[in-house]
Amino acid sequence: MTTAEIAKMQKDYLMPTYAPELALVKGLGPRVWDAEGNEYLDFVSGIAVTNIGHCHPKMVKAVQDQVETLAHVSNLYYNEKQPQLAKELSECSGLPGAKCFFCNSGAEANEGLIKLARLWGSDQGKYEIITMRQSFHGRTLATLTATGQEKVQAGFGPLPEGFSYAHFNDLPSIEKAITPKTAAVLIEALQGEGGVIPADPEFLSDLRLLCDEKGILLLFDEVQCGMGRTGRWFGFQNYKVQPDAFSLAKGLGNGFPMGAIVAGATLADTFQVGHHATTFGGTPLACSAALSVIAVLKEEDLLAHTMMMGAYLVEGLCEIATRHKKWISEVRGLGLLLGLVLDVPALPLQKKLQEKGMLALATAGNVLRLLPPLNVSKEEIDQALLYLGESCEELHDEMAALSPNPCQC
Repeated sequence: MTTAEIAKMQKDYLMPTYAPELALVKGLGPRVWDAEGNEYLDFVSGIAVTNIGHCHPKMVKAVQDQVETLAHVSNLYYNEKQPQLAKELSECSGLPGAKCFFCNSGAEANEGLIKLARLWGSDQGKYEIITMRQSFHGRTLATLTATGQEKVQAGFGPLPEGFSYAHFNDLPSIEKAITPKTAAVLIEALQGEGGVIPADPEFLSDLRLLCDEKGILLLFDEVQCGMGRTGRWFGFQNYKVQPDAFSLAKGLGNGFPMGAIVAGATLADTFQVGHHATTFGGTPLACSAALSVIAVLKEEDLLAHTMMMGAYLVEGLCEIATRHKKWISEVRGLGLLLGLVLDVPALPLQKKLQEKGMLALATAGNVLRLLPPLNVSKEEIDQALLYLGESCEELHDEMAALSPNPCQC
């Protein structure tokens, strides 16, 4: 099918919740191809999902082997893959006594975190969750309420009660929001959708102390930051701060729908039989996919590689930013979750890159988010920097032509 044919069928039969332009039909490693055979360097990675690239042979084999053996059983029965995956994640987390719950998405994982915190606090009359402005936690009614962005919430009221908001990297605003009913603070180590904003180290360490002092939980949303994306297994590990529990999804299944909650000793046994459930969470097929991801991350030493390639990409981005300092203000992020912060809208730059054969993602209005697979090569980063440099030069010239004072562009 051509892109036009796919687009026509989508318009006829799908709810218009997205506005795509490309029809992608094949992927391999860090590259994808559209219906007309055009090739793109993929620095979106399904929004931090395909962390080991498209169609990694180890994952392909794991999924093929498992689907030929046993794809699904209810959680009414044991399946051997689920405890194996739970063991791997618990050990990678570094949380003493950690246990897992598996689900299907980041929103589900965050819903589960919210339920876990409320159940933990129920005997104390605690149920409120503090989240951050410009955060993103999902699109269900509870998680869009937890998301500190009014544009996500608009039209879906009345929203569930029990959520309040503070400012990221601002400890006094969190302290002010705490009440006797507060059960937990839910936070990201790096706000991806909010503009690729990393937490300040002192802020997170002080937040851990504050939560301990007030007797409330500290929960991390690791949906985008987790599974090696920041150069550590999980984003919070960049800060030497341990949460009481955290959520996972996206890169966990590398494209296979998979979510998880990992809870330390305080919360590991809070859910008991009947408290929470899922039909599809933790199937043999999903767990096989996730186990293959963890194996690749370990065998290919991708955490260290992510750190190296992230530093290399930052160096190149800073050179581009220096050449265009009139309208590029900052490069920020961790590992291979990076943002080029502009003083102009980022969408035109995203579109120019797409025209050249590179996919990136505009977010928060003025930030170009870059999310290559964690096994991206130096040569592929060089190609991305070439596309970025050319696109920025073209935008500079276009802004100069439109401006009565060329110095302002």
